[in-house]
Amino acid sequence: MISELAAGPGVPFSRPRACGKFIFTGEKKLYVRGTTYGTFRPDDEGNEYRLTVVEQDFARMVENGINAVRTYNVPPRWFLDTAWKFGLYVMIGLPWEQHVTFLDDKNQIRSIAKRVRAGVRACAGHPAVLCYAVGNEIPSGIARWHGRRPIESFIRRLYDIAKAEDPESLVTYVNYPSTEYLELSFLDLVCFNVYLESRRKLEKYVAHLQNIAGERPLVMTEIGLDSRRHGLDNQARILDWQVRTAFASGCAGLFLFSWTDEWYRGGHDIEDWDFGLTTRDRQAKPALAAVREAFNQTPFSRDASWPKVSIVVCTCNGAHTIRDCLNSLSELDYPNYDVIVVNDGSTDSTRAIVEEYGFRVINTENRGLSNARNTGLESATGEFIAYLDDDTYADPHWLKYLAAAFLKTNHAAIGGPNIAPPGDGPIADCVANSPGGPVHVLLTDRKAEHIPGCNMAFRKSALVEIGGFDPRFRAAGDDVDICWRLQQRGWTVGFSHAATVWHHRRNSVRAYWRQQVGYGRAESLLEEKWPEKYNAAGHLAWAGRLYGKGLVRALVPIRNRIYHGKWGGALFQSVYEPGSSDLWSITLMPEWYLVIGALALLSALGVVWTPLLATLSLLAIALAGPLSQSAIGAAKASFRSTTTAHWKLYLMAAFLHTIQPLARLSGRFRHGLTPLRRRGAAGFTFPWPRTLSIWDEHWRTSDQRLKQLEGVLHELGAVVRHGGDFDRWDLEVRGGILGSARTLMTVEEHGGGKQLVRFRLWPRFSCITLGVVFSSVTVSALAAVEHARTASFCLGAAALLSTLFLFEECARPTTALQKAVTFIKRAVESQAGSIPISQSKDPPLDLTTATSAGPPELLVFEMMNPELRSNNQADSAKRGV
Repeated sequence: MISELAAGPGVPFSRPRACGKFIFTGEKKLYVRGTTYGTFRPDDEGNEYRLTVVEQDFARMVENGINAVRTYNVPPRWFLDTAWKFGLYVMIGLPWEQHVTFLDDKNQIRSIAKRVRAGVRACAGHPAVLCYAVGNEIPSGIARWHGRRPIESFIRRLYDIAKAEDPESLVTYVNYPSTEYLELSFLDLVCFNVYLESRRKLEKYVAHLQNIAGERPLVMTEIGLDSRRHGLDNQARILDWQVRTAFASGCAGLFLFSWTDEWYRGGHDIEDWDFGLTTRDRQAKPALAAVREAFNQTPFSRDASWPKVSIVVCTCNGAHTIRDCLNSLSELDYPNYDVIVVNDGSTDSTRAIVEEYGFRVINTENRGLSNARNTGLESATGEFIAYLDDDTYADPHWLKYLAAAFLKTNHAAIGGPNIAPPGDGPIADCVANSPGGPVHVLLTDRKAEHIPGCNMAFRKSALVEIGGFDPRFRAAGDDVDICWRLQQRGWTVGFSHAATVWHHRRNSVRAYWRQQVGYGRAESLLEEKWPEKYNAAGHLAWAGRLYGKGLVRALVPIRNRIYHGKWGGALFQSVYEPGSSDLWSITLMPEWYLVIGALALLSALGVVWTPLLATLSLLAIALAGPLSQSAIGAAKASFRSTTTAHWKLYLMAAFLHTIQPLARLSGRFRHGLTPLRRRGAAGFTFPWPRTLSIWDEHWRTSDQRLKQLEGVLHELGAVVRHGGDFDRWDLEVRGGILGSARTLMTVEEHGGGKQLVRFRLWPRFSCITLGVVFSSVTVSALAAVEHARTASFCLGAAALLSTLFLFEECARPTTALQKAVTFIKRAVESQAGSIPISQSKDPPLDLTTATSAGPPELLVFEMMNPELRSNNQADSAKRGV
């Protein structure tokens, strides 16, 4: 019985639990510093373990900083009692015939399930149990034989069996690179056996595994080196950096393979490998001392020199959550930091709460989030600045992981995961599983395109150089903007998987709705500032991949592919997902609800003209899209709440999935981000194809000329897209969702550096819109024939309005292109002196956006001759312009 055991590592008794990226016992983080143990040759009575040997081994393990052992079979109960007495946790392997095609034999399937159930039942509830492993390295050939899905389903079945026998236990499966592609999101821990003898490759691969693990702990269940082939000193040296690398990369723990060279497998003693920390007669190798030193400095060296970091917490009426935040900052395991709290005009008790902690407090009127962040930046004294929101609280090692990442890289900014904490209630649990949350976007396993503002840190010098945060972003969008501005300067943004903060989610439907409306407003502000980042419909196409809960996928996803290597021989076998298709993702867009509204209006016209009732079927199909997305999204949710029935949580999550696009749509429309928004030069040029030419006696490359044209188009306020490697056009100017205009340039060489530059301009009409117009006209005519005047008028008006919008959206970019080419032509002529500007036959043009820089010709001339621009600006300053 537990009460009869000697004092072990968990008295008062607390089972290990997975919490975010780490394992905890009670409120204490448990870094697993383990070694594998066995398998050993059984004695005549079939006993693999002998009490005296086990006790001697466990005593030496504890002396050398080891706190866990991994067995490959189910140990006897006395083994667990002994482990608990010495303060060791045990990872219990549940062995079965995974090396054969086990799914082809139903009797074997039942036998495996029975043995797993019996193994867990024999150890259930024991305090020394760290976790159960329901399998270990199913060979890649077997997994390829049965297929990915059947293997995943079978492991899920074994997981459920183990959970049923010991509900409070942690259950995992031990994978390895050759079956990395298995999607096992239900496991409590992500465990991998990895043998890499290059430090750089290990760091890179662990970062990849961290992305697979997501919000779960990553444990390296086998790492090691054979001293027989590599030598005792090499084994010690490599194990030292393997341990340090794994923990510095955010692993929750690791198991070294193995405790001793003694190893029995397949009915034979293995004598040609020596992976042990000790010899077969238990003599210590140099590796044991190296491992002891590395374990004693988990997760970072105690002798490290840490730079000063200023932590800035911006708050406005955050009294409900800020105490958690400040408590966590008081308990950080970091020797050199200060905390600045910027109270942005709070009207609740926030100010009084903050003043209890002794941190530096700056009280201001309410000026918005970006201004508050800039206030913290101005007061920061650290080399690095870390930002937290008032509804977050930090892991004790959060700052060390961030600082370590800065010290090893040249990133201008680094972020980390933000995870919803347990215990916030059922609605917060549902919100955490719903779309629209703060997610990070990764370009590679360690480089980010975007890091959420609730957990981001910067080099202060980089923030100062770009002028801090843009004040226009008062509540959201500042983090996206700052990441893009840093990358625009050629700097990079990094991601540390272990720099974790806990982020409270909204705890009511109303609060969630208001948050999503605010995010819609932020999208509008971002699109206004960064139009080239958004498509014609006003949606951002991230270059990287999004990570986090609540992400929704297309209803009909493109099938991903598994890289097996030729004949299944690849050592690292991964899943490769193709890019998302706009066609299959269209129902995810908030504007899809506008399509639903339009179909509903058509259906309503069925009252006056019966044939339009046929659109009810289209309306049902349109509604099925978001409703199906909501159901699928809710079905994939993983809830922590145990006080509410799961079916209620699923219904609430589905409801939040449904209303989230509507909230975003409301915020977007309210602040101008609509499909019918206008950009580009004012005026109307009939949208038909034309050719313009420029004679220039100064030779330039095609690339230089297109960049000149692009620069003028940007000055005109146009949104420009580049043609790709397979396109027969060079630049496209966006008109709107319905149309655009494109140009193709060619250069004729006339000797002596003289060139005739030709531009072909043509409009590009939306085929979908043309189809809608044609259909509307046709149906309107049919309605008129049947004397359904109301329906005919409405459909005809819709067709006419669509046609006008279509022509206008093609006319604006055509006008912009024509103006831009004309400006360049006049500037070239002015530079050459061949045609005075006043005698030009072209009509006078107004480039309003260039008035501050002088005449448009001067602007374009400076764009063609950048070295003159600084001189002109200096002259203007002298004249007081």
